[in-house]
Amino acid sequence: MKTKVYDLGHARAGDKGNTSNVSVTAYDERAWHILREQLTVQKVMHAYAEIARGPVTRYELPKLRALNFVIENALGGGVTVSLAQDMHGKSLSFLMLDIELNM
Repeated sequence: MKTKVYDLGHARAGDKGNTSNVSVTAYDERAWHILREQLTVQKVMHAYAEIARGPVTRYELPKLRALNFVIENALGGGVTVSLAQDMHGKSLSFLMLDIELNM
């Protein structure tokens, strides 16, 4: 059975230069275990492949039941040079929430 990250947690995005920072926080302990096991750097890079060249780095914050992904080369060069409508990449958290995982 498939589920989406959306069903297991919420996400928030930020930016610095040409780097996007997207965190996912699990709703509960069960969701944390699924996210920790299945939301890999490879899955995230695949989801962002159209807009990011990477690399992607994943940080685990177990006490918060959260994963933080730093996605480099993702914002069209950064706020001052990008022609993107969402220059800061705030909507990139929605892309993370749409990733499918196995249950």
